Amino acid sequence: MKLITYRQEGQEHLGIYYEGRIFNLAETAHSLGLGILPGNMKYFLMTDEQGMETAKQVQEEIVHKNQKAVEAPVQESSILAPIPHPTSCRDGYAFRQHVAAARRNRKVPMIPEFDQYPVFYFTNHNSIQGPGDIMCMPDHFQKLDFELETAIVIGKKGRNIKAADADRYIAGYMIMNDMSARTLQMEEMLLNLGPAKGKDFCTVIGPWLVTADELEKYRIQAKPGHTGNAYNLNMKCRVNGTKVSEGNMGDMDWTFAEIIERCSYGADLLPGDVIGSGTVGTGCFLELNGTGLFNNPDFKPQWLQPGDVVEMEVQGLGHLKNTIRKEESDFSLLGLKKIPQEA
Repeated sequence: MKLITYRQEGQEHLGIYYEGRIFNLAETAHSLGLGILPGNMKYFLMTDEQGMETAKQVQEEIVHKNQKAVEAPVQESSILAPIPHPTSCRDGYAFRQHVAAARRNRKVPMIPEFDQYPVFYFTNHNSIQGPGDIMCMPDHFQKLDFELETAIVIGKKGRNIKAADADRYIAGYMIMNDMSARTLQMEEMLLNLGPAKGKDFCTVIGPWLVTADELEKYRIQAKPGHTGNAYNLNMKCRVNGTKVSEGNMGDMDWTFAEIIERCSYGADLLPGDVIGSGTVGTGCFLELNGTGLFNNPDFKPQWLQPGDVVEMEVQGLGHLKNTIRKEESDFSLLGLKKIPQEA
């Protein structure tokens, strides 16, 4: 099942996406006599398994072309992030290939702690976006980057969740693009805190939330010594139609189950919490540029520019498309930086 959020007449609605059509979930459930469901994703996730089971019944009726299903005439521009208002947003660091390549490019050894435990950071859950335009400030264009990832959303409340049980807490999967302003990010992280302003302006998720049953045919074993579901899903990113990145979700070293285990230690996870996988190997310009310069001093780095079209495609999870736009502003954080005084 693919759950989608869209805007119609100024209101957010929750729908089921099926074969190119969108059906209003709450209205269809009511029309079919299957009960009352919330009309948006936030409250739907709070219904726990009961709401999801009802939604699956609605899906079955849509598949069998029940004439009582209520189709929503939705334009592409009206599609929002599937979880437009997450309760929180964390991003993990699950792909060893990406971490190792980035460290090699900086000529530092691989950090052994990567293989000991999964880590994550909190990003701005109020800056979640879906398909469409991404508005960026001038400073963001100082080495503006994409990051090709996948993400999950938590479907029920949990605390101190063991990895062996964690997959049951996942409501579904989606594509994530963890946008990054590298100059801001690298400057502030010199102070061993962050990332903050280099990340908090935009995280893109979408185009819909895919439940695990749709991915069962792609399920594979987790890597040796790891616990939880893994999926053989090809991942690609194109910029202005040119493929710049390709990887596979099955290359995650730390599973989402293991990341959930760490996130939930001594802390509540809530329905609507979003957790990203971290960047797949080759999944950002920072890594690609570093590798290019590592192999060839004359390599010309590439960064995102105003007007660029970023398209991410993950097998089974769909196609996420954004256009980069520049805010008309002369406000600059970099311009506010203090200059050290000479002694």
